[in-house]
Amino acid sequence: MKSLENLLPKLVVAPGFVLGFAFIYGLMIWNGVLSVTNSRMLPNYDEFVGLEQYVRLWDMERWHVALQNLVLFSLLYVGGSMLLGLLLAIFLDQKIRFDGVLRTIYLYPMALSFIVTGTAWKWILNPSLGLEKLMHDLGWTSFGFDWLVQSDTAIYCVVIAGIWQSTGFAMALFLAGLRGIDDNIIKAAQIDGASLPRIYWRIILPMLRPVVFSTILVLSHLAIKAFDLVMALTAGGPGYASDLPATFMYTMSFTRGQIGLGAASATMMLATVAAIVVPYLYSELREKR
Repeated sequence: MKSLENLLPKLVVAPGFVLGFAFIYGLMIWNGVLSVTNSRMLPNYDEFVGLEQYVRLWDMERWHVALQNLVLFSLLYVGGSMLLGLLLAIFLDQKIRFDGVLRTIYLYPMALSFIVTGTAWKWILNPSLGLEKLMHDLGWTSFGFDWLVQSDTAIYCVVIAGIWQSTGFAMALFLAGLRGIDDNIIKAAQIDGASLPRIYWRIILPMLRPVVFSTILVLSHLAIKAFDLVMALTAGGPGYASDLPATFMYTMSFTRGQIGLGAASATMMLATVAAIVVPYLYSELREKR
């Protein structure tokens, strides 16, 4: 009877585990297979081309633009979200009034999907509908903000929308970390004559190291797979000036009929995510041992 009781939870979990393993890792393997074939509109397993799709991928200017945009977007998005989130968390950690209401306001953007965020910011940044038109209607006719329609600034519009969406998430993580620190540490430092900014810089922030790494990991993952925000806000345009690897993969696979090339780009995205996640997991598991 006891053996059956011990076996029952495993039997309940097993189907979900098997299906999850099959769909996640099975599709990863399938994508890898497609990337070494000459698949176009439909999968073609008869024509093996080796690494030819990867060679084509790295020879394409559009892929290099997508990678450059990814680096720029990741640095500004992750850095901006973390900086603003940390400042908001420190502000709320001062036990101010209505901190619950303010937390809700700051966290509200995270309740929205990236599609909604992208659509809203597209209206705000549209020169003929949003901020620029509002300023002109108010009499400031010399005001101009046409970043959304300029090829060299469109990616910054994606950054602005992404930071607005994710700052509240970073704030929640940092605030949870700050609330977990013993107040006696701060009081002892104040007795020794340390100012509040110095206490946060020298004592509190180093103690938030696990939270910082977790936030970087999550936000970097969101940056690498960013798709819906770009499609809703700029659709990769003007031209392909604001393309990211995810939008590049979608375009090649489903609108250009280049499934093999799209699979190769997806494999490169997977490798990028693994390059971030695996060292982090290794360091965490090593510390636990």
